[in-house]
Amino acid sequence: MPKRFTVKEAEGLLPDVEKALRTALDVKAEYQESEGALQSVIQRVTLAGGVLLDSRAAAQLKSRRDRSAQRLKAVVDSIQELGCVVKDLDIGLVDFPTLFRGREVYLCWKLGEQGITYWHGVEEGFAGRKPIDQDFLDHHEGDPIH
Repeated sequence: MPKRFTVKEAEGLLPDVEKALRTALDVKAEYQESEGALQSVIQRVTLAGGVLLDSRAAAQLKSRRDRSAQRLKAVVDSIQELGCVVKDLDIGLVDFPTLFRGREVYLCWKLGEQGITYWHGVEEGFAGRKPIDQDFLDHHEGDPIH
């Protein structure tokens, strides 16, 4: 059973989630830079018909790309281990499972927002975000175990 959050619990995690997301975005940029440079080398070799390749430089690029990929996976995994769901890394979109009137929904937060002020149904996604109002606060439940 997934972790379920109250608004207060989810907001308590925001500093850690935000820091991890910013790290993930930096690492993703490193990965993309390395991948782009590696693809450029491959394209030059292909277009030149197998011209001499600086294999050490290419190996370093590949190693840097692979390390970035591993770090990115580790950072995203660390966020998800908290019980959060990373929905869109590029815009920093994270959901926190909760129950509203007995139905699974998500508290929705986007990087740069000051707190968690929206929720949406599991199938609705970001486009279906609704403001957290008093009715929501009165009828949502975090983890029923707590």
